[in-house]
Amino acid sequence: MKKQGIEPDVVTYIILVDVHCREGMVSEAKDDVGTMIKQGIEPDVVTYNILVDAPCREGMVSEAEDIVDAIIKHNIEPNVVTYSALINCHCLQNKMYKARKVFQLMIKKGCAPDIFSYNIMINGYCEAKRIDEEMELFHEISQKGPILDIVTHNTLMQGMCKLGKISSTCELLMKMIAFGQVPNVVTCSFLSNGLCKCDKLEEALEVFQAMRNSKLELDIVCYNILIDGLCKSGYIEVGKELFHKLSVNGLKLGVYTFYND
Repeated sequence: MKKQGIEPDVVTYIILVDVHCREGMVSEAKDDVGTMIKQGIEPDVVTYNILVDAPCREGMVSEAEDIVDAIIKHNIEPNVVTYSALINCHCLQNKMYKARKVFQLMIKKGCAPDIFSYNIMINGYCEAKRIDEEMELFHEISQKGPILDIVTHNTLMQGMCKLGKISSTCELLMKMIAFGQVPNVVTCSFLSNGLCKCDKLEEALEVFQAMRNSKLELDIVCYNILIDGLCKSGYIEVGKELFHKLSVNGLKLGVYTFYND
């Protein structure tokens, strides 16, 4: 570029930093930022966010926190993306108390969490099987915003299903529909799975049929879950009937489907 008389700008360096981070070359990405500063180009929060996200994805919290400290020293305020990356890193390591601490710090600093931040926290509590805190956060979103999305509802319901709280899951599903959120194939999959594991085959079939009636395009996973549940509970003929409907509905049979049948 320079040989052609073209000077790199902040966008050029952002692309370079992003490429190095995606390749796991964080050290080189840091060098890129250093070069930017030497060239008199001040890195913005977007540049630093890319740099923070890379070690976070590798579980390197300390390194990510050092970068955040560097951001602040350069008089750049971390934004919701910065905080979300740190929160996600703590959640992935099942350190929910630290994730909550960063979440609260974000609010204290006047940075409003978005639905993505809330979803990260809810998923973290879900994975840790801490349903009370998960529900507390859910009610907080319902009262203060932002607007709940399908990911929020699905994450919360999936956590309930894992703990066998099927009635609570179904109640939340009704509230979700009342909020105007349309269940998707993910909703169908984990709800059917939860009902099958609790030996509630009739309810699982009702959910399955309701999803089909709503014109939702169910995938092979949904069919596999239900066929598996039916066969394990002794409803072999019903399972076979569902199996034979697969090709009619244009779905390709998988190895797991044949195994169940």
